[in-house]
Order: sequence, then structure tokens, then C-alpha cells
Amino acid sequence: MALKTFRPTTPSLRQLVLVDRSHLWKGAPVKALTEGKRKTGGRNNYGRITTRHIGGGHKQTYRKIDFRRSKRDVAGKVERLEYDPNRTAFIALIKYSDDTLGYILAPQRLAEGDTVIAAEKADVKPGNAMQLASMPIGTIVHNIELKPGAGGKIARSAGSYGQLVGRDAGWAVLRLNSGETRRVRAECMATVGAVSNPDHMNEVVGKAGRTRWKGTRPTVRSITMNPVDHPNGGRTNGGKHWATPWGKPTKGYKTRKNKSTDKYIIRSRHASK
Repeated sequence: MALKTFRPTTPSLRQLVLVDRSHLWKGAPVKALTEGKRKTGGRNNYGRITTRHIGGGHKQTYRKIDFRRSKRDVAGKVERLEYDPNRTAFIALIKYSDDTLGYILAPQRLAEGDTVIAAEKADVKPGNAMQLASMPIGTIVHNIELKPGAGGKIARSAGSYGQLVGRDAGWAVLRLNSGETRRVRAECMATVGAVSNPDHMNEVVGKAGRTRWKGTRPTVRSITMNPVDHPNGGRTNGGKHWATPWGKPTKGYKTRKNKSTDKYIIRSRHASK
């Protein structure tokens, strides 16, 4: 996969760096595998803004991705790779041997014409999905379930992956991109390979307008505000710690409160490396 740069005929093109998507399908997605998507503007069902800096952006159609890999023991052929505006990864259109169609996350090194299958046991090749209990130690995986049958939850964004580093008494031990090591039930499904589009992190937006196309509104820096508007306001960073608009510390403050799943984390991503 390559990155594209442009001749500097305008100031924004001078800086712009994009992922080359020339190998992807140029047409529309399969209509039966899509549904409408409405903009929220960051507002909840009461009309109150719960996530700031969201608004505008290009109209998008949601593609239904099979994160569960629900088509078991049926081989499928990769018809094409497609761009998905709803995620950083590319997606693959699969045509199964019973003539049904479905979208899955496209892993790296998956190409048009390849065959994939989801089964309890399968060959260890990109795109095949199976239980963690059936994989050899050291396998690179993505779209990892946290509960059997609940669908993939971990390692779904561009370039992400986890590595199976061990098994113990019905549990699989995974090392994640973040550096965290955690346990997952060995019956959980995962897909072999790392997620496609690893060069996404090397993109350079080039101009503010491109960020607006993606639905992100401008962010005002807290230090430029007045003290009445923000805890960091007043043009000084001395005398108090950096905080959110609601006064919660932002540097070194632990925000994880899900103690019920702490027992599954063997090594925290914050542990010294």
C-alpha cells in the first residue's frame, strides 16, 4: 500500500498526504447490505450535546459489517475490496458458496479472488476466522470477541491487531497493540491477520476543510479562554493542573472504573515497558 503526495499547485496540496485507494472498488456498495445513517451533531435523545466538536460532514451510508462471522463452515470468495466512510479500515465483499453476500473487515494481504472461511477450525491465513483455542501460539489476529458469540470488539481499526501469546485453563492470553496483555475465553472467535490500511496513521489532512468534511468542528484551546469559561483559562498554566471543562484532571489521572473486568487484565498498557 502506498501514500500519495501532490504537486503544490495550492497551499493545501503542498502538505496533503493521502492513502492510495486506486485498488479499491469504484462503484456504490451493495444496497441490501447498507442502511441509512443520520447525523447526531453530538447530541443525545434529549437534544443536549454529549460529545463536543461534532457537526456537518459529508452524507454517509452505513455498511453492515459481519463482525460475528455468522456464516460458519461456508467458504466464501472475495469479490472486491471497498472503501468504508464509517471506519478507517477497508472492507471486503464476500460471496459465499450459497450465493449470499456479506461484508467483513479486510485484513492486510487479502486480495480479490481469495477464499475465506469461518469455522471452529480452519487454515491459518488472512481472513479466516476461528476460535482462539484452534490457533497456534504467536498468531496475529484482529476482530477479537470478548464474549463467545457477541461479535468482534477488539482490534477493528486500521492497522490494529493482537497476538495470541498463550493459553491457560480455557483462557487465551492476548497481547494488544496498546501493550496491554489480557485474558479472553478460548472459545471466542477471532480473524487471522492485521487490519488493512496500516498507512492511515501517516495521512496528512492538509487543510482545515478536509476535517470539516469528516464531520469534525473546530476546537478552541482551553488556555485561550477566560477563567470563567474553563479551568485552564486565564492565559497561564501555573498554579493548577490541566483539567477538562468540568474540572477533572487530564494528565496522569486514572479514569478507568470498570473494576469487574480488571481481573482479565494481566498487564496494564500503562505498566512501564
